[in-house]
Formats: sequence, structure tokens, C-alpha cells
Amino acid sequence: MSGHSKWATIKHKKAAVDARRGKVFTKLIRELTSAARMGGGDSDSNPRLRTAVAAAKTANMPSDTIQRAIKKGTGELPGEIYEEIIYEGYGAGGVAVLVDVLTDNKNRTVAEIRHLFAKHGGNLGETGCVAWMFARKGVITLNTSQIDEDTLLELVLETGGDDIKTEGDVYEIVTTPEAFEDVRSTLEQKGLAFDVAEVTMMPQNTVPVEGKQAEQVLRLMEALDDQDDVRKAHANFDISDEVMAALAS
Repeated sequence: MSGHSKWATIKHKKAAVDARRGKVFTKLIRELTSAARMGGGDSDSNPRLRTAVAAAKTANMPSDTIQRAIKKGTGELPGEIYEEIIYEGYGAGGVAVLVDVLTDNKNRTVAEIRHLFAKHGGNLGETGCVAWMFARKGVITLNTSQIDEDTLLELVLETGGDDIKTEGDVYEIVTTPEAFEDVRSTLEQKGLAFDVAEVTMMPQNTVPVEGKQAEQVLRLMEALDDQDDVRKAHANFDISDEVMAALAS
């Protein structure tokens, strides 16, 4: 499983703590609002909104909060308009980093993002400097105790998934963005619980980092995830399980 997906799994396990701080809800509300503004308020015909609603429910967001966020996006209620921007840069050890933001003040946001890169041994780059290293993919991870690999593989292939990788006690399922929702809903209907289920930017190659550089990369990723305007941060690092667990604890 890629370092990117390992980090996504760790973030999921920390979500309950973040939710108590309100940070997860803040980001989910922004995503619900933006998804509804771009594709309409009907989740049946808006895949991005459907994914956002599923994430909100997983985080135990109240239904009325979800509906208010959607109505702000459709214009039924007043609300902020967020601009989507992708920032690109490098972390310690030459790790490529893509930062997907939703902001109502891009001057404030770019200054904060640049500061976080510099603080953790990296630098913000020009548009296009690292985006070519990533491909848009659907990624689902779940614990192997829930289902045997052959049964899972059959389900995934039948619904258009591309591949399954097993590492330790985790399955990582990769799909095209177009097939993601079909695969996710099929597995959900089978009663499977996901650690991660998202359309993301997956690195095509990874950069191994260790020691101080590994610590700097993870601190950068954690700082970006904690920044209110950041929707998602993606990187192509590869850090061992032992170092990952120690640094993320």
C-alpha cells in the first residue's frame, strides 16, 4: 500500500478526535456546499455530492447540518462561495506534494500554505511542477478480516474496479474515478466498512524517505490537513510502516 494510502488510513483513525474539535465538520461542510454549487443539490445525479454526503454521515454529522450545507451551495440559503485551487510543491527529500484547497480568500491561503512548506523543510512550487506525477483514482481501503480476497476481487472486477493490493491486514482497492461510486456502493451494500473511500490523486511513483526527512514530510502533511482551507493534500512519499506509526502517534 502506498505511503499516500497509509497516511489516508492514519488520518481516518484520527478523525474522531478531529471531529470533537469541529475541524472535520468544517471541512465537510465546505465540501458539501461546493459540491452542491457545482453539480446541484441532488446526490443521485451529483457523484461528488454523493461522496461528500457519505463522508459526512461517516463522521456522524447531523442530517440537518448536511441539508443546510447543501442548500447554501444551491443558493436556497445564504453562504460563502469558495474557490477551488491546486497548489504544488516539494517536501523534504524531494517528495512531490499537491494541495487541493477551497478558499474564500486565496491571498491569505497561499501565504499560509507557503509558510507551512517552508516551516517543514519544503517549498511551494510553480503550477505544473508536480501534478504530472499523479493520476486521479478512486481508492478504497478496508480490513482483511471482513471478507476473503477472492470474493472481494470478484465483486470489485464485476463493478469496474481496476486492482486490489493486500498489505498486512488491509486491502487497497483502486478504481477509475468513473467506476468509484459503483464499486463503493456495491461493497457498502455487502455490509463492508471502509477505512478510506475517496477519489484522490494517486502518485504514479513514490520517493522513499526516512529519518529527519520522513518526520518533516509527515509534519508537513499533518499541518496541511489541519489548515482550514485545505480540502485534501496528496504526496508521493514512501515511509516504512514502523516509522509511519511512530511519527504519527
